[in-house]
Amino acid sequence: MSETASSIYARLCAAATAVGLACRGGFHPQDSDGVPYLDDEPARTVVLLGFTGREQWSSFAGSPEYGDGAPHPLDRWSQRVVDELAGQFGARALYPFTGPPWWPFQRWAQRAERLYASPLGVLLHADYGLWHAYRGAIVLSETVDVPPLREWSSPCESCREPPCVGACPAGALIGHRFEAEICRAHVMSEHGAACRDRGCLARYACPFAAEHRYDATQATFHLGAFIARRR
Repeated sequence: MSETASSIYARLCAAATAVGLACRGGFHPQDSDGVPYLDDEPARTVVLLGFTGREQWSSFAGSPEYGDGAPHPLDRWSQRVVDELAGQFGARALYPFTGPPWWPFQRWAQRAERLYASPLGVLLHADYGLWHAYRGAIVLSETVDVPPLREWSSPCESCREPPCVGACPAGALIGHRFEAEICRAHVMSEHGAACRDRGCLARYACPFAAEHRYDATQATFHLGAFIARRR
């Protein structure tokens, strides 16, 4: 009996969970999505993979890449495990950090899940708030059933005095725009010790989905990676 469209997604998610990643929904691409072909086959399904809260961190923290001292350990770990998943499913792996070309992961994320923009530039998730990330995508030539978009309303719309904006010591949240270079300069300065030691203070100030906040080790790792990528 041939595998059904719904069982392929379930099997892919189980395999992702086994290596320390979460399925982050999927979509059936249109030409405007800019998803590349698989050899000569058009892409018919994209499944995003990533982190949700603190749930997957231990898998990376226990990996060889985490402690080997070489640059970009999380990116290298992500490529290793997602490449292996792609091989299992006869698919193509794509990443948000290997450009050019730079794949439009934020746009793809909003096709896969109902997400909203936040003042920090991080997309807001219904369950995990600001505490989630995308590590790669699996591109399949089959049309696979993926979960429907979940309807919900963003709490940012009713937040009159956003605590995230007031908590940013760098003043890097200007209007509805996050100024990455202002943030980076502050964090690297003598005044940025609190951010370096604890992670992004503005992100921690958001009360939504606070139960999924990263612990200090995970938060400072991501902040360090943010700084290193812009040097």
